[in-house]
Amino acid sequence: MHVLRSQSAPSETELIAQVANGQFEALGELFDRYEADVRRFIGRLGVGPGDADDLVQLTFLEVIQAAPRFDASFPVKNWLFGLAVVLVRRHRRAGARAAASLVTWARSLLTEAPTTPWTELDRDRELHRFQCAFARLSPKKREVFALIVLEGLSGDEVARTLGIPVATVRTRLHNARQELRDSLSSEDEP
Repeated sequence: MHVLRSQSAPSETELIAQVANGQFEALGELFDRYEADVRRFIGRLGVGPGDADDLVQLTFLEVIQAAPRFDASFPVKNWLFGLAVVLVRRHRRAGARAAASLVTWARSLLTEAPTTPWTELDRDRELHRFQCAFARLSPKKREVFALIVLEGLSGDEVARTLGIPVATVRTRLHNARQELRDSLSSEDEP
């Protein structure tokens, strides 16, 4: 959907130039014009609605850093899509790294006991149950759990890293631990 603008409204290219010059109110105008397009595109990349909100916001925040390198011969919408792709890739890599770290951590805990065929089978089952329980956590809970439990960051460090309040970090960690505990204590295997 194209928005009709008056003659005095700045073009998209002018808005990018304004952001590059530190006039961040222009970022709001870019957001108003392209947020729906960027959100739809991120959704088409297979990102769920909860993560899409964060990635849309990050895409427009990335404009602040990327604006000085903008090529005015390139369509603004396509440029925004390119920024979104980079952020979605980073998001996926971070999730994959967290999952891999968690698996490595879980395996190291389970390999400390002497093994027999039966203990190995039990260990593999428990590891599978843990992986399934961890995969069922929301991405936000997984991030906080991985940063605090696996990477050893403090709540304050995680809050700064993710740009969220410390209370939110504590809530997500508490909920992640509770969900993992509930899932792992159930008698039914996934």
